[in-house]
Amino acid sequence: MIFDRFFVIVLDGVGVGEAPDAADYGDAGSNSLGNTAAQVGGLNVPNLQRLGLGNLSSIEGVTPKTDTVGAYGRCREQSKGKGSVVGHWELMGVITEKTMPTYPNGFPESILRPFSKATGRGILGNKAASGTEIIKELGEQHLETGDLIVYTSADSVFQIAANEQIIPIEEQYEICQIARNLLTGDHAVGRVIARPFIGETKETFRRTSNRRDYPLVAPAHTLLDLLVAAGYSVYATGKIDDLFGHRGITHSHHTVDNNESIQAGIRFLDEDFSGLLISNLIEFDMIYGHRNDVRGYANLIEKFDAYIPTIQQHLKLGDAVMIVADHGVDPTTPSTDHSREYIPLLVFGPKVKRAVRLGDRNSFSDVAATIAENFALSHPVPGTSFLMDITNQEYFV
Repeated sequence: MIFDRFFVIVLDGVGVGEAPDAADYGDAGSNSLGNTAAQVGGLNVPNLQRLGLGNLSSIEGVTPKTDTVGAYGRCREQSKGKGSVVGHWELMGVITEKTMPTYPNGFPESILRPFSKATGRGILGNKAASGTEIIKELGEQHLETGDLIVYTSADSVFQIAANEQIIPIEEQYEICQIARNLLTGDHAVGRVIARPFIGETKETFRRTSNRRDYPLVAPAHTLLDLLVAAGYSVYATGKIDDLFGHRGITHSHHTVDNNESIQAGIRFLDEDFSGLLISNLIEFDMIYGHRNDVRGYANLIEKFDAYIPTIQQHLKLGDAVMIVADHGVDPTTPSTDHSREYIPLLVFGPKVKRAVRLGDRNSFSDVAATIAENFALSHPVPGTSFLMDITNQEYFV
């Protein structure tokens, strides 16, 4: 074992250029970071630049570096789709072969009828929509009737919005679990999502932090499961627990706030354990990408960049950090949905070799394969390990 711990930071929705099959998904020309930087006149991310971010794509303000502080490359996705579930699962060693269903014209009555009967509530919406816009449109009607606002997007999701003053949050979670139990077989969407909000008029409606995701049950052998079965610890922050069905995790700090997720990760680094720490930073996607807020997206990248020196200060000798993503969500395009892009792969830590070009990797699962090789896990993990590429020769054992 070369590394004692890996800290995988998933920048949700931060892509670095169209994938080879981007056109198949309607995403030709997408480049979440490159296009954002061009629109705002450049990014100020000196720490990510030192890690090699400018070597991955043309990003205004981020110049390429030859003497990078670690290893750098890009990964393409092998799974079908471009959602958070399949992206995170592939990072952790599970490639999804079947495209999860989407409903651009709304859900069929064969789904809504039993859902309405089981919940005892009517349905409003039933269309693809922005989450903030649909509560403005239907929130007041929801307050009057108690009917559920059901909507989707281009992603494989069944989203339920309800006011916490009308339907208590625990009941909202029970309603989502009912939907999750119904959405199986051909209608097995990637996620059911609780989207609670508060307020009394469309001018005052705002979503709360009580969002909860109900994904498909992850296959039994994700890297998280394998590590725990082998006696290692798995720490998680952000919405990792939701994305993996609360399985394969020994310690969790659930949040949908980037700052809180990063700070929880830093606190976990100060604990004594061996294994994996994985953080999901959702706000790139949830707050800015889906709303095409280019300036906000750029600002958030710069805020994350400012955390990197603090993360480095808390690393132990046997730690390695991997900065990755799960998909793109280019805020500069007319679409407000995810984009099929390469993701960044930036690796650093005391034992990580400097100035290593990892190139374009064939799968997100190369991340899982590398960690699996390091911990000598016996179960096969798809992907190609780059463990020996990133480790200084003196640490080979």
